[in-house]
Amino acid sequence: MGSCRKSPGEAKEAVFLRRKVTLTRVIALAVGTMVGSGIFISPKGVLQNSGNVGVSLLVWLSCGILSLFGALSYADFGTTITKSGGHYIYLLETLGPLPAFLRLWAEFVMIRPANIAVVSLAFGQYLIQPFFTPCHAPALAVKLITATGITLVIALNCWSVSWSANIQTVLTALKLVTLGLVIVPGIMALSNGHYENFEDSFDTSSVTFDKLPLAFYSGMFAYGGWFYINFVTEEIVNPKRNIPLAVIVSLVVVTVCYVLTNISYYAVLTPQEILDSEAVAVSFADKAFTSISSVIPVLVALSCLGALNGGIFAASRMLFAAAREGQWPALFSMIHLQRHTPLPALILMLPLIYLMVIIGDLYGLLNFYSFSRWFFIGLATLGFMIHGYRHPELPRPFKVPLFVPLVFTIACFFIVGTSLYSDPVNTSIGCVVTLSGLPIYYLVVQKTRIPRCCTSRFNAMTVKLQILMKVALQEVQTY
Repeated sequence: MGSCRKSPGEAKEAVFLRRKVTLTRVIALAVGTMVGSGIFISPKGVLQNSGNVGVSLLVWLSCGILSLFGALSYADFGTTITKSGGHYIYLLETLGPLPAFLRLWAEFVMIRPANIAVVSLAFGQYLIQPFFTPCHAPALAVKLITATGITLVIALNCWSVSWSANIQTVLTALKLVTLGLVIVPGIMALSNGHYENFEDSFDTSSVTFDKLPLAFYSGMFAYGGWFYINFVTEEIVNPKRNIPLAVIVSLVVVTVCYVLTNISYYAVLTPQEILDSEAVAVSFADKAFTSISSVIPVLVALSCLGALNGGIFAASRMLFAAAREGQWPALFSMIHLQRHTPLPALILMLPLIYLMVIIGDLYGLLNFYSFSRWFFIGLATLGFMIHGYRHPELPRPFKVPLFVPLVFTIACFFIVGTSLYSDPVNTSIGCVVTLSGLPIYYLVVQKTRIPRCCTSRFNAMTVKLQILMKVALQEVQTY
């Protein structure tokens, strides 16, 4: 990292990431990344793996409560460990450099590209599907629209933090309106006596207990996004106050909306229609809004775009933080001289994202990266509990009871462990990809086996890219 002797007040034009994320923006970031593609594609996965309507609704509620527990735990983290970087920084500070690097490795080569691909493919699917109804949209067309959307969002995040945050706020408001358009017709159908799809809701003969962890994966994916707040801690205005407030408001709003949305789906669509649908919200709109059914997919696509924007905004900060800690190439910790955005961290995510889009299997990608995501989140909460026990003197402006992170940690490890039985292929691949970071860590990160000639060439390439991108190391300490 560069010199950290200046204060923000003394160096108005210094190179550093400004605190531009207000309470409204941080709530928009959390809600906007949670309410993305998940609520519009995950109902099928939750129902398929839970076996019936009643259990699927319980899964949705349970995932909301678990996510709230995790988010409260992370609010405790974010007000105690004030660096940006989320899971990576918490593992580094509590369990050490190796678990932190493995989380970073999994994030860069698997979790982040796959997650962004899932959200952006849903964006492409919903945006283009109305033009091909009642047929399925061609896969190539969906992928071309998807790649265009990803490129535009990356470009926006490279251009301006403020523009990205403002657009995120607008899209978050729009997606809450979209959920309202789903919830209201469902409640109206129930008020008119349409309860037939809820008959035998808890028929145990249809429950597949070995598949329940995959139902939780789909549900937790839909809630995924609450942890992005902690990726941008250093850019949040008054984080000690705004992080806990944003966590509580966003999780309560999203949990209520998700449960009501799923009840509305079942009020209008039969369980079989949901299982047969490639896009649940489109099928819902076709049945509930015959006159304006083409508008709903476009609104859903914009919702996915908001989740894509928030996810990319936050994920780039993890790579930025890791490079600043010396576990990732220094180029990733550099900031554009005029735009004050982490431009290299944003641009260099693109190749693997495009690769995941080419692979293009939504549910395969979901199970593929979920193993590593929830294993390391559970490991982070475990590490923080251990760290808190070892360092009781640390100031904790927002302290949660021990049972909150404990319950969340146990739930994460239980879901991850049972998924090895439920979907051994995808979870094993995720495990292997994560462990592939071990030789990288010992040979490259610790720099014990790198020839000097390779190091000098790599440094020379870094300098050339630095000049090309007009970026420099951070000059002001922001934590």
